[in-house]
Parts: sequence; C-alpha cells; structure tokens
Amino acid sequence: MTHTETQLESYLSEPTDEVIAAVAALEGDILILGVGGKMGPTLAKQAKCAIDAAGVSKRVIGVSRFSTPGVRETLLEDGIETIVADLLSEDCLQNLPDIQNVILMAGRKFGSTDNESLTWAMNGYMPGRVAEKFRSSRLVVFSTGNVYPLTPVSHGGATESSPVAPIGEYAQSCLSRERICTYFSLQHGTPMAMLRLNYAIDLRYGILLDIAEKVYAEETISLEMGNVNVIWQGDANAIVLRTFAHCQSPPLVLNVTGPETVSIRFLASCFGVVFNKPPRFDGEEASTALLSNAAQCHQLFGYPRVSVGQMIEWVAEWVRIGGTTLRKPTHFEVRDGKF
Repeated sequence: MTHTETQLESYLSEPTDEVIAAVAALEGDILILGVGGKMGPTLAKQAKCAIDAAGVSKRVIGVSRFSTPGVRETLLEDGIETIVADLLSEDCLQNLPDIQNVILMAGRKFGSTDNESLTWAMNGYMPGRVAEKFRSSRLVVFSTGNVYPLTPVSHGGATESSPVAPIGEYAQSCLSRERICTYFSLQHGTPMAMLRLNYAIDLRYGILLDIAEKVYAEETISLEMGNVNVIWQGDANAIVLRTFAHCQSPPLVLNVTGPETVSIRFLASCFGVVFNKPPRFDGEEASTALLSNAAQCHQLFGYPRVSVGQMIEWVAEWVRIGGTTLRKPTHFEVRDGKF
C-alpha cells in the first residue's frame, strides 16, 4: 500500500464517496479542537479532501497548541486553517470563531498517573467549557471504550447500553466528559454525538505496531489483556465526518471500532510468520478484556474498508522497512487503568 509517510498520510486522508456526500450536505464549516494529536491531522485532511471532491466551499479549521514540530505547517500546506490556542485558557476558547460543526478531540491520557488534576481538567472541565461556548453548534465528542468495565471475552464486547464502570482516573475523567457534555446538550438543546473509540490503527502507532515491534525485536509480549478491538484510522476518520448527520439531544452514543474481537496471540503469531521470528509470550489470557461491540456503528455506516489482515500486512512491512513511528505505545496491556 505505502512505503513513505507522505503516501500513508494520503491514504489515511482519502474520503469515501459516502464521506464526500456527507460533507457536501453539511451546512457550515468544520472546526477541529485538538487537531495536533495522533489522529487529528489526517482527520482534518480527509475533511478538506472531501470538501474539494464535492466541489463545495467550506473551511476546515484546526485548533491546537501545536507542540509537535511541523504539524501546523503541513496542515497549512494542505489548505487547512490553523489557530494556536490552549483550550484550558478561557480567553483562547472565547476568541475561537463560532463554527457550526465542531469536533472535540482534545484530551489527555498518558501521564495521567501522578498528574491527575490536569487529566480531569482536560477531559472534564475543558469539554464543559467547549460545550457552553459552542451551544449553537453540532458537536462530535471523542470519548473512549475505557468507560466500560472489562467484560467476558465470550460476550462480544460492551454495547452502548451496557453499564459504564470506568477503571482508573483516566477512564473516570473521560466519563466525566460525556456526562458534562450531555448536561449542556440537554440544557441548550445542542445536538451532539459521543464516539467511544477503541484503538485506531496507523502504521506509525497503535496496538498492531506495538506487537509487531516486540516480535521483531524478540521481546516478550504480555497476554493478560489477551483480546482487543481495532479499526483503521482512515475508517475511523470517515465515521467521525459522517456522524454530524446523526447528532442529537440527548447525545447519540456510539462505539467506534472494528467488528472483530482480535486475539493478541493471533496477531503476534501472524507477525512471527512474516518476520520468521517466533513470538515470546508472558502469562496467559484473562477471561475478561476491554472490548466494545460496534454493531450499531456498522449498521449506520457499514463495515470498515480495511480488514485486520490488511492492517497486519501493512504494519509488518512498515516495521520491516524501518518506517517512521511516533514512539507512543498504546499500553493496551494495562488492566488497572493507570496510564
């Protein structure tokens, strides 16, 4: 599929016909809060590509502190407007333009242990301020499958109607984001959607890369969290952009991930075959795992385009050629919620 980072970015940003149609039908511009993270740049680019393909006139505006060098410049080159802002600053937030369609991606996960107050501010307080500021907009809010408890692997994952029981302060703070945004949705009638995303896959980061790198380096892989859900980042981007049409009050809650419960042992064994290096395992699979059932998402939007098998093939090749990585492990094996 791809051998360069530029080709990868292009593929992750390629809109489907359905995304192009959804963006064409959308009234107003698109504002992405937290665009500088792992997923934001390709989401912004996919939105811009869809606008161009539809032949309509809309702005895509990305907001971030832009602490990673080069991200802002690349977005500007692709025709995406940028605003440098700290969303925890009330002045910065209130100075943002009033845009009809807002995606809230900004949040904090890694480093949450020992800096819990910042995690709660980013994941709970700030989203509430965003919801108040953009009360007249449509708001798509990123959440996480971590709001669910560990569930029996044999049950097929938590559904949107399953009771939430977040483990650890990161997950608890993400549930606070949902609750606070829901409050403002009900107060103001703001149409919203909460997307509980489980493990987007890019060749430069993600569970598959974590496992592939360990197999390639002949390092031990923990099996305790023995099963996961994954979705190609380009497919997740497409779902985000199509979700505006389904925003409502009270908010739509949607699990966003692939259709399979994927075994860590299976993934490692696949990479072992490609690299001709038998994987090394530690421990045994627990009977429970952090799993989501995305049947409702697939009913709305169809199945993801990119299969797990295809992702395995691409990630293996990326590792084999020494492709660039973000050096941001997912810590998927964590079961106590401490990130």
